[in-house]
Amino acid sequence: MNCTVLGCGRWGSFLASFHSRRGRVVLWGRSGSRSFETLRESRKNDYLTLPEAVVLEEDLGRALAASETVIISISAQQLRGFAARLNGHPIAGKTFILCMKGLEEETGKRLTQVMRESLTQPVGLAVWVGPGHVQDFLAGVPNCMVVDSDDRALTRRIVEQFQSELLRLYIGTDLIGTEIGAAAKNVMGIAAGLLDGKGLSSLKGALMARGAREIARLIRAMGGNELSAYGLCHLGDYEATLFSPHSHNRRFGEAVARGEQYTLLAEGVPTTQALVRLGEAHGVELPICETVYAILYRGVPAEEAFQRLFFRSAKEEFYV
Repeated sequence: MNCTVLGCGRWGSFLASFHSRRGRVVLWGRSGSRSFETLRESRKNDYLTLPEAVVLEEDLGRALAASETVIISISAQQLRGFAARLNGHPIAGKTFILCMKGLEEETGKRLTQVMRESLTQPVGLAVWVGPGHVQDFLAGVPNCMVVDSDDRALTRRIVEQFQSELLRLYIGTDLIGTEIGAAAKNVMGIAAGLLDGKGLSSLKGALMARGAREIARLIRAMGGNELSAYGLCHLGDYEATLFSPHSHNRRFGEAVARGEQYTLLAEGVPTTQALVRLGEAHGVELPICETVYAILYRGVPAEEAFQRLFFRSAKEEFYV
């Protein structure tokens, strides 16, 4: 099973390493980037050593030509520009799998929407999301994830192709819900970190319940299945995001609450703004997302923002 992985960060390098057990994998990275140069010099990064079956490639055209199945694992906010670059190569008929989570900050659009708008050639397109950290997978700890697309046959083929004893894949049936849920869990991760940073970790149970509920309302308003919020894309990913020491989003929120700097990528930051815009556009209250937004974008102190959240008018628990 040959495939190409575009993006050599921790998730991209792990996927390339893991899938190379079944065949040749080409791992593309941008020449001059720290991640790619580190791998090129030593075939190692902070997490793993690349097997011999992984071929490092800096030429995008050669990387794309190597396989019919292409995994993309880059920052969500870079996707539109990167997709435009793909148009310069013969990619018609290939299958692209987005192993990334997020929404376009300026438009609130889902990543498959960004890809469809940007590509000028017909391709198969799917997302692969869910819980799991590279550190745990490398330690042999298995987890469950979900693959989704607007083509049921394509979804099944990807699941059958990549299913393994370490990664149990489920067949998704709600692309809208899967993408919104996966992106939104990063915002909940920031909220969890804010609670941790303020010594309010006992509230994370309530955050899980209320967070999933408000995202379910948004998914339904957007035409998806609200039950997706309680599946692997969102609620199923909470342990890895709200509690894990490996979670960049949780650690970012904790740093903000403590007035500290955090330099690693936290995809939940731009996603917070995108979700607030979607909530306004669809007339859906998103109190937790709006609280995180107030802290990150308006400079409202966490204590004040939390107080506003807690003193909202009383609601029925499962209000529409």
